Amino acid sequence: MKRRSPARRANQIGAHAQAVLKRVGILDNPYLAALEDGSMSRSAFQETQEQFFFAVSFFPRPMAALVGRIADPHRRLDILHNLVEEHGEFDATAFHHNTFKRFLSSMGSDADALEKTGPCPEVRAFNSVLTTACVLDELEVGVGCMGIIEHAFSGISAVIGKAVVGRKWVERSKLAHYKLHSEIDKRHAEEFYAVVEPSWADPARRYFIVQGLELGAYVFNRLYTDLYARANSSSTR
Repeated sequence: MKRRSPARRANQIGAHAQAVLKRVGILDNPYLAALEDGSMSRSAFQETQEQFFFAVSFFPRPMAALVGRIADPHRRLDILHNLVEEHGEFDATAFHHNTFKRFLSSMGSDADALEKTGPCPEVRAFNSVLTTACVLDELEVGVGCMGIIEHAFSGISAVIGKAVVGRKWVERSKLAHYKLHSEIDKRHAEEFYAVVEPSWADPARRYFIVQGLELGAYVFNRLYTDLYARANSSSTR
């Protein structure tokens, strides 16, 4: 599929989203700070990533709901293509669900057994917010929420990838999932933003876009904070 450059189509929302992420300080989250400064143990990181798997696996589902809510087929295409990319361009081995399982396996986790455990409340809460935003809320809220999560995950993926390789938990040549997302998720975010960029000039609709951006930044930052707290709690039992 020939792709347009979305960066020229969503500059206003992209700039606002960047300001939101900077204010929230998501890259300074305690989770990422502990990972970078070496205070997070391998076992704590592995435990949190095993739970993060359930967020990765769930993410395409609210995205699919958004696709069905966009009336204009032309505006629908970019998110539809993102959904296809989440499913490895129809290659099952490249499903993001499966690439993350390979990352977990490289850390020593039994990724197949993990699916039988289910998500912890912290991840279930995150997934529930995405469902509500994308299915029940205004379209702009859902699009903004999902877009800023993709936006944030690009930077987060780069931090995590650098940390796990630097701490020799994973060989650089075997780094699955995070290398890809550090490269493609900024584009994915721009494509979400482009869907609602035409509404930015309407103050009534801009309100919902901003609400979506704020919500996505909040719940994603909260997810990492809560997973970090859970890992610390379990280590003291």
